[in-house]
Amino acid sequence: QVDLVESGGGSVQAGGSLRLSCAASGDPMSRYDMAWFRQGSGKEREAVATIYRDGSTSYSESVKGRFTISQDNAKNTLNLQMNSLKPDDTAMYYCASSTYPGTCSISRPRHLYGYWGQGTQVTVSS
Repeated sequence: QVDLVESGGGSVQAGGSLRLSCAASGDPMSRYDMAWFRQGSGKEREAVATIYRDGSTSYSESVKGRFTISQDNAKNTLNLQMNSLKPDDTAMYYCASSTYPGTCSISRPRHLYGYWGQGTQVTVSS
């Protein structure tokens, strides 16, 4: 079992940057495939970045080239560096973990992620 707590959200102007962190307690994060999801107002929750146990990463097309996911196993922390932020990036951001034995894919269904954090709000103004 792993408990996940996100931090680092806030308000920023378009073109700015934010760095989100997700601290894990309990099991080592290295035992899981990890992902960042987001859910905007009135929208479905969507995966934006994943990093799997083998180190592979994947990104949604909407954030590719702007967001970078990374993992610090020594600190048991997942990070999401977000650059060139746009108003469309406004959402609640969640980290999640999965033990499903599949290959790295941004399309892995949400129900295969068994543990979720409470979320951190990101607001990007134009």
